[in-house]
Amino acid sequence: MCLIVFAWQPGQPQPLIVAANRDEFYARPSLPLAQWPESPQIHAGRDLEAGGTWLGIGADGRFAALTNIRNPHQPPARRSRGELVARFLAGSIAPQDYLHDVVGRSAQYPGFNLLLGTAEQLWHYNAQEPEPQLLKPGVYGLSNAGLDTPWPKLLKAKAALQQVLHDPQPEALLALLSDPQTAPFAELPDTGVGLATEHLLSSVFIASPSYGTRASTALIVHADGSRHLQERSFGPHGGHLGEVELKV
Repeated sequence: MCLIVFAWQPGQPQPLIVAANRDEFYARPSLPLAQWPESPQIHAGRDLEAGGTWLGIGADGRFAALTNIRNPHQPPARRSRGELVARFLAGSIAPQDYLHDVVGRSAQYPGFNLLLGTAEQLWHYNAQEPEPQLLKPGVYGLSNAGLDTPWPKLLKAKAALQQVLHDPQPEALLALLSDPQTAPFAELPDTGVGLATEHLLSSVFIASPSYGTRASTALIVHADGSRHLQERSFGPHGGHLGEVELKV
C-alpha cells in the first residue's frame, strides 16, 4: 500500500471507513481480494512473491494494512512487510501485544507503517519511531512517510474523504482513489528518488508502463460488525483488470 486515508469514528454508524491504493511493480505477481483457503477468517489480496498481504480483515473485527516508507538508501531487509498484516489477521493476540512484538523485530523488515486494530481500537506504528500510537477518533492519512505527513496527494485524498463521510459508499471511496492528477513540481517532497520519479508518484492514482496502482480498495465497517469490501485491480498504464466485492 502506498496511500491509505481513513476515518476512525467509534460509536458512529460506520466506525471505520478506509480508502487505499496499493502501488507496486506490475510484474510482481499477486491475487485479488478473496477469502484465503488455508485461513478462512482472512479476506485480503495476496502477494504471490512473498505470501503476505497489504490490506485485509480477519475474525472478531480485525483489520490491518501497511505502507512502505520511501527511502532508497535503507539497507536490505530479510523479511517481507506483508507478513506483518497476514499474521495479525490470522491470529487472536491483542493489537497492543502484537505491536510490542513487532517493535522488537522491526529492523528485520524494510521501513513500514503498520495500521491495525479491532472493533474497539485502532493503532498505528511507524518503524522509524520508538512506540506505536493508539489513535483517537479522527480522519487520518498514510503514504510513504509518517502519519499525516502533508504530501499533496495525501492532503487531496483526505479532503475528498471528508466530503463523503456523510454518506460513505464504496463507489465514492473508489472514485477518490482514481485521481491521476500529479502535483506541481514546487510542491513535491524530496525522498531521494529524483524529481521525475517524485512527480510520477505524486498522484493519488499512479499509472506507467512498469509501476503503478495495482489495487484500489474501499472498506466500510458498520456498527453491527458487518464489513463491506470492494476492490478494483489494474495493470500497466492503469488498465482495469477486474473488480471484487465482498460483504462479510
